[in-house]
Order: sequence, then structure tokens, then C-alpha cells
Amino acid sequence: MTPRIKLRLEYDVPLVLGPGKLQLLSLIDRLGSISAAGREMGMSYKRAWSLIEEMNSAFAAPVVASSRGGKGGGGATVTATGQEVMRRFQALENLLADQGADELAALSALLKPA
Repeated sequence: MTPRIKLRLEYDVPLVLGPGKLQLLSLIDRLGSISAAGREMGMSYKRAWSLIEEMNSAFAAPVVASSRGGKGGGGATVTATGQEVMRRFQALENLLADQGADELAALSALLKPA
């Protein structure tokens, strides 16, 4: 049994940063749309937009820039700040997995057999 690490960062500013928000950013980056990213995650546009607003207001610069829909169509892009948030979050996950491998193995050894 190999455990999976799910990193969750809680800040004093109203922000919790975890795998769900990072997946949302990644999907927006890939799809160019908040609504399409939300649909792929099984959430409403309103919920997806709420999560983006939470992140945009917590960081010094927005993580997602969006333009209104309509005749010409809208869209969303992950900003340079958003790209850096994704990179650093992934780096932390990798660091925990790599540096914590011995501890994870020791904890796993304490589990009951499957």
C-alpha cells in the first residue's frame, strides 16, 4: 500500500489551498474557461468562480484573469502568479513525497494487512 499525499495549506487570510483549487487552476489553464473547468470537476460555475475569487483576493496579484462572455466569447487565463502558485504547490508535494518517503514507509508498515 502506497499512501498518497494530499497537501492542504491553511492561511490566516481567508484562504485554504489544496488539491481541489490546484486542479481548478490547472483545468482553467488547459481549457481557458472557468465554466468548462468547473464542469469537468462536477461543480457549478458559481462555485468555481467563488473559489477563484477567494484565491484572487488572498494573493497580492490575481491568479486568474477573466473576460466576460457574450458574442465574442469570454475566457480565462491563469496569470503568472497563478502559474507560480501551481509550480510551488507541486514542488511542496514532491518535496514531501521525496523527503518523507522513509516516514511514509514506516507509517505504512504499522497498518493492518489488507
